[in-house]
Amino acid sequence: MNSVRLLAVFVENKPGQTANITRLLAEAGVNIRWVTIANSGPFGVMKFLVPDPDQGHRVLRQSGVMASFLDILPVEVADKPGALQAVADCLAKEQINLDNTSGFVANGRAVVIVETHEIDRARAALVSQGLRVLSRDELLCL
Repeated sequence: MNSVRLLAVFVENKPGQTANITRLLAEAGVNIRWVTIANSGPFGVMKFLVPDPDQGHRVLRQSGVMASFLDILPVEVADKPGALQAVADCLAKEQINLDNTSGFVANGRAVVIVETHEIDRARAALVSQGLRVLSRDELLCL
């Protein structure tokens, strides 16, 4: 099973950047299913889950926006205290760094988005502990 690709956009941290990026995607008919935005001083990164990351990437690059892809593992967990800890403990036990993470609950299902430079090792570790890594289609259907 492949990891899920997000569309990652690197931008200057200034007013109007989010509006500009989301306008470009909307005008091209790219539906944003999930987003996270973080900054680090003068620059920031926006990460989007979209049904067709290639289309989103093409649209942004044609407009001069610095965009790339980011592989993630969406892990379905129980919607209860300790669920994130189970994911973190599993990865720590295998000496896999959790680079970034976020999560959400939709339609009664809790999902932790795992970003790591060791996607294959992380997937194997999580699955071996009985955790369920969702496919792209499963994630988009939540």
